[in-house]
Amino acid sequence: MNTNRFSRVGLFRLSLLAIIVGVVTGFGAVAFRALIGLFHNVAFLKLLSFAYDASVFTPPSPWGPFIILVPVIGGFIVTFLIVNFAPEARGHGVPEVMDAIYYNNGLIRPAVALIKSLVSALSIGTGAAVGREGPIIQIGAALGSTLGQLVHMAPWQRITLVAAGAGAGIAATFNTPIGGVMFAIELLMPELSARTFLPVALATGTATFVGRIFFGIHPAFAIPATLLTSQQPATLPALLLFALLGALIGIAGTAFIRGLSLAEDVFETIKNPYLRNAAGMLVLGILIYVLFRTAGHYYVEGVGYATIQAILTGGMQLPALLLILFATKLFATSLSLGSGASGGIFSPSLFMGATIGGAFGAAVAAMHPVEGITASTGAIIGMAAMVGGGTGAAMTAVTMIFEMTRDYDLVMPSIVAVALAIGIRRLLSGENIYTIKLVGRGHFVPKARHANMFLVRRASDVMERDVVVMPADADLHEFLRQHGAGQGFMHVVVARGNHIVGVVRINTGIRRGIEAAYAGVPMATVAQRNFTLAREDDIVFDIVQRMSRRDAAMAIVMKTGGRGRASEVVGIISKEHIADSVSDSIKPFG
Repeated sequence: MNTNRFSRVGLFRLSLLAIIVGVVTGFGAVAFRALIGLFHNVAFLKLLSFAYDASVFTPPSPWGPFIILVPVIGGFIVTFLIVNFAPEARGHGVPEVMDAIYYNNGLIRPAVALIKSLVSALSIGTGAAVGREGPIIQIGAALGSTLGQLVHMAPWQRITLVAAGAGAGIAATFNTPIGGVMFAIELLMPELSARTFLPVALATGTATFVGRIFFGIHPAFAIPATLLTSQQPATLPALLLFALLGALIGIAGTAFIRGLSLAEDVFETIKNPYLRNAAGMLVLGILIYVLFRTAGHYYVEGVGYATIQAILTGGMQLPALLLILFATKLFATSLSLGSGASGGIFSPSLFMGATIGGAFGAAVAAMHPVEGITASTGAIIGMAAMVGGGTGAAMTAVTMIFEMTRDYDLVMPSIVAVALAIGIRRLLSGENIYTIKLVGRGHFVPKARHANMFLVRRASDVMERDVVVMPADADLHEFLRQHGAGQGFMHVVVARGNHIVGVVRINTGIRRGIEAAYAGVPMATVAQRNFTLAREDDIVFDIVQRMSRRDAAMAIVMKTGGRGRASEVVGIISKEHIADSVSDSIKPFG
C-alpha cells in the first residue's frame, strides 16, 4: 500500500480523537459487562437482570443437571454469529489486534466491535471459561481503527488509535490506567514516542474515568488488610520462595500455552464449526456440573473472579483443591477457546496464577511459616507471574497486579517472580500465548523493542564520500573509460552550472569494457531525477522520511549551511547505505 496518499493529522487533533476513543471504549466496557450480566442471569438463573458481580459465586441453577446444556446452546449462537458475520471475532482477540497492527496497517472491520461484544458476552455468560478483557481489548481496538478510517490519516496514526483503544479497553475493565498504557506499550505499539504515547495515555485515562463512574474507584479485587502481612514481605527467605514460585509458574504458563495450542489443533480436525463447538461446550458443561456436585460451586465457568476473591480473602486455602482447580481451569479454557468460544486469556491466567500461588502460600504457611508468605500473598504473586509468563509483558503484569490490589509491598516480590516466570517459559517455549497463534499463520511479531540507533546518526556518519560532480553535457563514454577500472558503485552528481539536475549511479565493475556502448551519450540523459537534498548534520531519521515522502532513491548530502549548489556536494546516501547502517546498529543486540 502506498502510504504517501495519506495525510497526517496534528498531534492535538490526534489526541482529541484518542479521547473520543477512550470515552466510547469506556462506555463500551460498561455495556459489555452489563451484557455479560444479562446473558449470565438468563442462562444460569432464569432471571432477567443486568446486575452481576463476577466476584461472587453463582448460586445453584434452577436448571439442575440441565445446566450442562447451557454452554452448548450459547455456543451454537456464538458459532452462528462468528461464521456469518465476523470470523475474526473467534478466540481471545489480542492476536487479531496484533495482526492488524503489524500486517494490515491497523485496519479492523467496524463490524468486529459489535459482533465481538455479542459473541464474547454470550460465551462468558453461558459458561465458557474465558475472560472479558480480551474482547474489550479487541472492541476498543476496532473502535480506534474505525475512527482512524473515517478520518483521513497516516497508517501510523491509525495504528496509534488502535493501540489506544486496546489500552483503554483493558484499563476500563480492570480499573488500571497505568496497566492499560503498559499493555499497549509492551505488546502493541511498534513505536514509542511522545506522538504515540500521549494519545494512548489520554485514551486509557479517559476510559478509566468513564469506568469509575459506573464501577467505582475500588480496585478489581478487595483484599482485607488483616489478611495481608503487616510487614513488608521482602525478607531474603520470602524473596527466594517467591522466586521458586515464579519458576514453577513459568512451567505452568508453558503448559497453558501448549495446552491451548494443542486444543486448537485438535478441534480444527472437526471441520463443521457447529459440531466442533458443541463437542467442546458439552464437555465443559459436564465439567462445571461435576465441580458443582463435588466441590459446591461451578468454579471454572466464566471469568472466575469469585474463586480468586475467595483465595485472596482467606476463604479457600486447601492446596489440593486449589491445584485441582488450576488443572480444571487450564483444561476448561483450552477447551473453550479451542472449540470456538470468544473470550480472553487474561482472566483465566489470573485464576490459574491465584490457584497455584494460593496453594504454594498455604503449603509454606502450613509446613514452615515464613514472614510475608500466606495464601493471599502467594495468590497475588502467582497472578502477576502467570500473566507475565504467559504474555511476556513483564511491566504490564507487575503494574496491573499492583493497581488491582493496591498493595505496594508486594511489588518487589512480583518483579522477582515475574522475571523467573518469563525466563523459564522462554526456555521452554519461545512464543508467548499471543504470538504462538500468529506464528502458526506465518506472521511473526517482534517480542522485543530495540532502539533504532541508526536513525539518530548524522548524515556525515552514513554517507558515501566518493562522489564526483560532472557537468550535464559531459560524455558518459569518456567518463567510463577513465573510471572503469574500479570495483563497486560510483556516484556522479550531474550539474548544469551550479544547479544539480540528477545523479548517475554506475557499477564500474560491470561497465568496464563496454564503454563504447555509451559513445556520445551525455551525463544528463542517464541521470536519475528521483533524489532529495540533505545536510551533513541532518539525522538519518529525517533523511529517511524525506526520501520516503518524495519516493527518492538517494539523498545528495550538502555542506551544512549551504544553499544546495553543486559545488557544496560532500556525499551521497542511497538505500544501500541506510541498510548497512541498520545492520551496524543491530550488532550490539546480536
